[in-house]
Amino acid sequence: MKTSNVFIQLSLLFFVGSLLMSTQMKATQEPWPVPANFVKMANPTDAGDDENLEIGKQLYIKHCKSCHGKDGLGDGPKAAELETPSGDFSMDEFQKQSDGSLFYKITKGRDDMPAFDKKVPSDEDRWLIVNYLRTMAE
Repeated sequence: MKTSNVFIQLSLLFFVGSLLMSTQMKATQEPWPVPANFVKMANPTDAGDDENLEIGKQLYIKHCKSCHGKDGLGDGPKAAELETPSGDFSMDEFQKQSDGSLFYKITKGRDDMPAFDKKVPSDEDRWLIVNYLRTMAE
């Protein structure tokens, strides 16, 4: 009888350990390479314009908030369903990316992050989302 209990306990420990490892692996995100022409791309919109920021905010709320959360912390209601972390836009690592890199990632998508070139077909609108993301710095 004791051998049976030990086996059950070891099996349970193995299961919990495997679950923790898979969760930890989920939190690790592969680097997201961006083509050089996008990295160097200049944002053609006025980032300081209040109307532009409001448009960017409304687009973010409509298209991004469900995964990335109200404040861009990666804690939206759909974030738990994702295979890859949705990121924290307030982090310095995120904010150090060029506007063109963010525009590329919004436009092309990857893994759980959908491409938004069809959902938000206007390049200008996607740039306005980039401007709004800049307001989420720590």
